[in-house]
Amino acid sequence: QVQLVESGGGLVQPGGSLRLSCAASGTIVSINDMGWYRQAPGKQRELVATITKVRRTNYADSVKGRFTISRDNAKKAVYLQMNSLTREDTAVYYCNIVGLSWSSWGQGIQVTVSS
Repeated sequence: QVQLVESGGGLVQPGGSLRLSCAASGTIVSINDMGWYRQAPGKQRELVATITKVRRTNYADSVKGRFTISRDNAKKAVYLQMNSLTREDTAVYYCNIVGLSWSSWGQGIQVTVSS
């Protein structure tokens, strides 16, 4: 069973930065795609960014140029550097890691952008 642990969320002022981390543990043979999703109050969960095994990235239009996703295969971890945060980025952020025949989600971490 694969478990994901997220960290790095919190309260930040508009224009500020945060770095989210997600580390996987358990019996993991291979990891394919890794990604971050978010869900704001009253809204559906949406894709923020994904990164493939060969580090090809994909971003939601709303975060392009502000967020950067990266991964460390040795550490089985994925990161999300978030810059120039706005109130619209306030949400619960979830990491997702996909293996050969499994997909696992983190428990979610709150990011609040407020002055």
